[in-house]
Amino acid sequence: MRTAITCALILLLGLAAFSEVSAGFRVVTSEAARRLDVREHAPQIPDAMLAAPGTTAYSLRSDLARDGRIALVDFIYTRCESVCSVLGTEFQQLQQEIQKQGLQDRVRLISISFDPADDADALSRHASRMHADASVWRFASVADTQALRPLLDAFGIVVVPDGMGGFVHNAAIHTLRPDGRLTRIDDLGAARIALRSALARAEIASR
Repeated sequence: MRTAITCALILLLGLAAFSEVSAGFRVVTSEAARRLDVREHAPQIPDAMLAAPGTTAYSLRSDLARDGRIALVDFIYTRCESVCSVLGTEFQQLQQEIQKQGLQDRVRLISISFDPADDADALSRHASRMHADASVWRFASVADTQALRPLLDAFGIVVVPDGMGGFVHNAAIHTLRPDGRLTRIDDLGAARIALRSALARAEIASR
């Protein structure tokens, strides 16, 4: 009897602990928990000074507020030939969809490079290769390297040098409101879902 009670208590304690780390049994990984927390609490991203071709350095949060559109954001580096290629293709498709539906005044795309080697010329060449329309899709780098790590951490981006001059990194599509709050994170392959969600948020904001 005493053994059964002990086992029952251990089981209850285990369930309570699992409920805590799984957000009430709704998620089973730390990344899923983080994404759920983003959706429910919309954390404020840290500000960072960005540099883009043809512009002086500017504040990311100030730019979001001034522009007023929902932004879909990814993190890349221009020499990447693996996951960034997939991201690039998805953002090309998003740009086409935005233009096709006439949504340029509601949603835009931002690709931010974490590679110190990506200067204005490199970003400009990459934007040209991607056939990016600057009114819809902007490429930028982080002008202040000290602000890079806090920015990547806020978006959940992990970047590790690969020992050959490049980087190994994860990738996702992040939805930012004009007030600089992160509201959603979608995986590669879910670009259309991210766009529909962004449009829904833009519609709510316009009411």
